[in-house]
Amino acid sequence: MFPPPYPIANHVSTEKLSEPLKAFVHQLSAIHIPTKVSEVLKYPKWVQAIEEEMKVLEKNQTWTLETIPRGKKTIRCRWVFTIKHDADGSIERYKARLVAKGYTQTYGIDYEETFAPVSKLNTVRVLLSLAANLDWPLHQFDVKNAFLHGELTEEVYMDIPPGYNTTQTGTVSKLRKALYGLKQSPRAWFGRFTMATKNNGFKQCNSDHTLFLKHRKGKVTTLIIYVDDMIITGNDKLEISQLQDYLATEFEMKDLGGLKYFLGIKVARSQQGIFLSQRKYVLDLLTDTGMLDCKPANTPIVQNHHLGEYSDQVPTNKERYQRLVGRLIYLSHTRPYIAYAVSVVSQFMYSPSEDHMNAVLRILRYLKSAPGKGLIFSKHGHLNIDGYSDADCVGNVIDRKSTSGYFTFVGCNLVTLRSKQHNVVA
Repeated sequence: MFPPPYPIANHVSTEKLSEPLKAFVHQLSAIHIPTKVSEVLKYPKWVQAIEEEMKVLEKNQTWTLETIPRGKKTIRCRWVFTIKHDADGSIERYKARLVAKGYTQTYGIDYEETFAPVSKLNTVRVLLSLAANLDWPLHQFDVKNAFLHGELTEEVYMDIPPGYNTTQTGTVSKLRKALYGLKQSPRAWFGRFTMATKNNGFKQCNSDHTLFLKHRKGKVTTLIIYVDDMIITGNDKLEISQLQDYLATEFEMKDLGGLKYFLGIKVARSQQGIFLSQRKYVLDLLTDTGMLDCKPANTPIVQNHHLGEYSDQVPTNKERYQRLVGRLIYLSHTRPYIAYAVSVVSQFMYSPSEDHMNAVLRILRYLKSAPGKGLIFSKHGHLNIDGYSDADCVGNVIDRKSTSGYFTFVGCNLVTLRSKQHNVVA
């Protein structure tokens, strides 16, 4: 059997990384996480993780065992497994999480309002640019079992969790606290966290409700939270320390040290600045699509591509196309040079053809050429704001609409980017 002509090893290198970062990257890539309980039961460490999670749920009085009332239905649940890493890449612990199958809930019966704000990555990039230019520290914290702190106001019944031993027959779990997977869990948790943060003197930002600010004696402390992961930065070291102590009294917190890994994005900091990379995300994407050995492309999209909707086009797998484009949209947060190509293929989500799929695969081939590339926030010593925009002229060959794009820089670091087709013909 002949070796592949374009092995991924030719395009992946960790030579320029420090030894701790190199070990961390290799450890992330080598780990296999099980998906089925039957597979987990073969390994004592995973069984221990399930037992520890059950103890936490019982200690928190997440549910009570009751007989389900007539006319009520239960929701189902399942176990989700993951691995937590230390800063050096070694395995810290095996984690099992009980998740409710919220898609079996019924509106107006076991849930009402569900909306909870999610931090904008544009806001995160602004904070990183400030930290790089002003030498602010970046602290990362994790709230253990965050959703379990949310109080439920609805009447919710759930099946007995797999692995939970009870001698009572005909009983179900009546949830008292929120659980991961419930439709209202994010809202309940965020409401609880917002109340605690405001009680400590922080003000909620109007443009991004997940950002909290506190000004004291001419200094500023900022906190941004994404579900249960939070980043704290600012130039008031005393206030940062007091905030850490306060949050520890309200919730069970874990200090993850300096910011290293956030929302699937690897963060590396040096004297030159802060570097963001989704290397593992790219490699996982290439692996899932079977393109680890594909031929790399020099550009993410063909010049003068003329992609559009034609009567003689050959349809492709719609679900696969939408899934791939969705993953590329998230990847464009650290790979701005694929933003235009991703914007083009996003226009055909509802009726993709083979030509459109080939355009998506070309983006993947381009990513293979340098999976470790990313976005850097350098120290320039100022916070000037600059913006650039451009548009093609009648770029779409079908409806004659143009596509505009813009970039915004704070302190010479990219913080916002957008590429979007016009709604009308200009």
